[in-house]
Amino acid sequence: MSPDFLIALTMLTNFALVATSRINKAIQLAVVQGVLLGLVPLAMGLGRHVHILVVALAAVAVKGWLIPYLMRRAARQLQIRREVDPYIGFTVSLMLCAAGTGLSLLVAHSLPLKPGTPYPLLVPAALATLFTGFLILVSRRKALTQVVGYLVLENGIYLFGLLLVEEMPVLVETGILLDLFVGVFVMGIVINHIRVAFDSVDTRHLAELKD
Repeated sequence: MSPDFLIALTMLTNFALVATSRINKAIQLAVVQGVLLGLVPLAMGLGRHVHILVVALAAVAVKGWLIPYLMRRAARQLQIRREVDPYIGFTVSLMLCAAGTGLSLLVAHSLPLKPGTPYPLLVPAALATLFTGFLILVSRRKALTQVVGYLVLENGIYLFGLLLVEEMPVLVETGILLDLFVGVFVMGIVINHIRVAFDSVDTRHLAELKD
């Protein structure tokens, strides 16, 4: 399967993520995106390197199974199904995502990349995914949805890391997976404290915190 095809599918999942209000659907899309990104280095022919193969399989396991499993479990325990009344509506979010993707394509052409880069979609897809993750983080109220945004943000960093995966594979990818674990761990603490203190996971209640 072509790496550009997988990268294009990754960009399409960005649009689906910002357009959905269902928490489970967002988690499923994050799973799809994580698996696609785990397959990209294999499609690039980097599977011949054992360390890169291990990193790719670890990325699929962590992004495609472990973290989504924990998020689904949290969603069941908290009994939340939809993102209600986001800061930015879903239609506007979709339009912003499209604008961000277009801008990413323009910016990528102006970057001083090494001549003859074989995968022209890699950089714009990384920029678009970073923007999508940031958009979800700032536009959604539910802490669990914001975790999805953080995952998407990390997926964009992962795509950037593929530019250096042959030169510094373990350093780049291990750092990304570590950030992922730390981010989900921190957000899990936030979700638990919001639920215990306010019996809700709506981040608007953070404004009520007092010393």
